[in-house]
Amino acid sequence: MEKNFLVSRLEKQNKTAAACLLYELRLPDDCSFRGLIAGDHPTDYLLLLGGCAERGKGWCLYLQLIGRKVAIINLDPANDSLPYDCAINIEDLIKLSDVMNEHNLGPNGGLVYCMDYLEKNIDWLESKLKPLLKDHYFLFDFPGQVELFFLHSNAKKVIMQLIKKLDLRLTAVHLIDAHLCSDPGKYVSALLLSLSTMLHMELPHVNVLSKIDLIENYGKLAFNLDFYMDVQDLSYLQHHVDQDPRSSKYRKLTKELCEVIEDFGLVNFTTLAIQDKESVTNLVKLIDKTNGYIFQGIDATAVEFSKIAIAPTDWEYYRYPFNKFHLFFF
Repeated sequence: MEKNFLVSRLEKQNKTAAACLLYELRLPDDCSFRGLIAGDHPTDYLLLLGGCAERGKGWCLYLQLIGRKVAIINLDPANDSLPYDCAINIEDLIKLSDVMNEHNLGPNGGLVYCMDYLEKNIDWLESKLKPLLKDHYFLFDFPGQVELFFLHSNAKKVIMQLIKKLDLRLTAVHLIDAHLCSDPGKYVSALLLSLSTMLHMELPHVNVLSKIDLIENYGKLAFNLDFYMDVQDLSYLQHHVDQDPRSSKYRKLTKELCEVIEDFGLVNFTTLAIQDKESVTNLVKLIDKTNGYIFQGIDATAVEFSKIAIAPTDWEYYRYPFNKFHLFFF
């Protein structure tokens, strides 16, 4: 398979080809992409996060501690056992169990149907959000199926309509389990998933290796952590791919995919340990910098803005008057 062929497939967003490549690279069945987005009104800054519902609860608690008034919006119709109190629940509009019974669909097909139904009834979501826009930070919890974010267009259309109708600015934050770094094939698969999602969603993007505190439980990494975060010179992975009989037969495919990922030069990672205050704080600072939140209320020239953009985000959050900005997560 020629590299140019792979590039054209990604650039044209050939969904079938992308799905086949991810399957060949043994993308883990439990790989999830869930959503949380944030913003500020009237100039809204939002972020899209991946993770589990419990992680959403952890984000909510952290943001409340640093002074942000948080409202969680559950857009996962399969999430019928919520570990948090949500301000808006998609189950008030449609339930996955009802869709599966009525249309004889499985869980994945049912979720696609629910996202399509939400897109067609976006006015329902808008009407629920508008009363909260003035003084809340929104957390949106999306379904965990990765195909909704790099294969189907429903979730993207929902987000784009909210951007257009509510004048929102978004940053996508994609969480990947850090233990995938312990397997070269799964790591390359995660890289391709991140790249495909970045190209499909067309938003400013932050990729995160989550559960970094548990990575040692899966054995010693072949390289230091910086190698997996920087995503440079992936040719070093080739030797380790050859050691795995399941991956060695895909050696040429893996080599070409690594070159495609490097040629795009879009993917790198930061890390997250959700129970580590410093780790969460650093990620929030990075997100706030990526979505432009740090420029809120600053009157400066373009040169001064550039200096702020490249400088470390080292302000002390617990001393900052967040209540004047009215941010939102979804």
